[in-house]
Amino acid sequence: MSTTPILNLNRFDASAPGLDAATLRMVRRREAAFGPNSVLFYKKPIVVASASGAWMTDTDGNRYLDLYNNVPCVGHSNQHVANAICNQSRILSTNTRYLYETIHDYAEKLLATFPNPLRNITFTCTGSEANDLALQIVRACTGGEGIIITENAYHGNTTAVAACSPSAWRTGAPPPANIRRVPAPERFRSADPDPGATFSKNIELAINDFRANGLKPAALLVDTYFTSDGLLDGPAGFLAPAFETARKHGLLVIGDEVQPGFGRTGVMWNFLRHNAIPDLVTLGKPMGNGFPMGGVVVRPDLLDRFTREISYFNTFGGNALAGATGLAVLEELQGRQLVANAAKTGAYLKKRLAELAKQHPCIGDVRGAGLFVGVEFVKTQDKLPQWDGRQPDAAIVTRLVNRLKELGVLIGASGPFANVIRARPPLCLTETEADFFVGKLAQALDETN
Repeated sequence: MSTTPILNLNRFDASAPGLDAATLRMVRRREAAFGPNSVLFYKKPIVVASASGAWMTDTDGNRYLDLYNNVPCVGHSNQHVANAICNQSRILSTNTRYLYETIHDYAEKLLATFPNPLRNITFTCTGSEANDLALQIVRACTGGEGIIITENAYHGNTTAVAACSPSAWRTGAPPPANIRRVPAPERFRSADPDPGATFSKNIELAINDFRANGLKPAALLVDTYFTSDGLLDGPAGFLAPAFETARKHGLLVIGDEVQPGFGRTGVMWNFLRHNAIPDLVTLGKPMGNGFPMGGVVVRPDLLDRFTREISYFNTFGGNALAGATGLAVLEELQGRQLVANAAKTGAYLKKRLAELAKQHPCIGDVRGAGLFVGVEFVKTQDKLPQWDGRQPDAAIVTRLVNRLKELGVLIGASGPFANVIRARPPLCLTETEADFFVGKLAQALDETN
């Protein structure tokens, strides 16, 4: 079974017929300005007018429950964050080579959420930049070049991290010589009783392969929730043996928390669910609730060694405006107890989806932690004579994603076979809104079946 590139999941096809004149004009304007490298979602793209909380509204007044965007983690158009941005921009917004209290306040408050020995942070503007910087640090500190990633990982779009993002590679392109891919640890399709041990063993095999080919390994780079691999959430603790194996062989561990971090999985940082502390943690997307921010949280000894060899500077990463924005996001997360809400509402959503799965054999698995939930769809016995209940069904996910949009729910697809629906709403989602989603999914499934 071939994998589906991440940018092709639910991608809008501009050549398909049926667009109204107004939307078609906007699509043509976009193509003229941006060229072919601008991706839209759905068979008919949404022309967005506004958003608030967990809802988005188009120019025709249609409202959509947003279960796709993990950027506005404290809610769309959050007023506390918006006011912080506006107020700071009226006072000061410049580069990072000056002293101002705001960024220090933010750094101290953010670092207080991390365990020892993660005591330093370097700010960037995006998660891609953060992962790129993390790779620079591990190469400087280890003298190695080899990076171990999972088979369908996505870590960003700079040259260095695109090489570590097979879910975005061109079909048929050979992997870079300094990259080794290992299967992501999963239980549903493999029925593996100990995915952590298997993952650890595969990492050791990759390390041995590097050495057999004369390449020194440097790091294990892993999205701690395996987002592009299909949202592989457990069992809790299974990452610890993999981290220990990597370190035993002299590798550093980069925990990519760009998507699962900032409370998404019901804890502030997803690696805490596994009692496995990376050497470096990369941050992005939800950090600024829509304002571009990223960062690398790192052991001080590693950062000290890196800066002795390389002079790093980021013009906008960690400026006064970023500090005010990030601080406001943290205040919302903590003051409104949104991480606890993610755990509570996420458990409720997962329970409702599990109940729905009993009525629909095309739902092979419901998994997730907090408000990061995956529903895996499989081909049913009437479609497959040799049925084992685990053959992926991407076609039904494509239909469901587009039908749910028509019913007022925005959701995305994930996984190497494009057969997993991925729910990652703002962390302010309520149980009533979760019920709305499950009801619409049930309607769409009844129509599909």
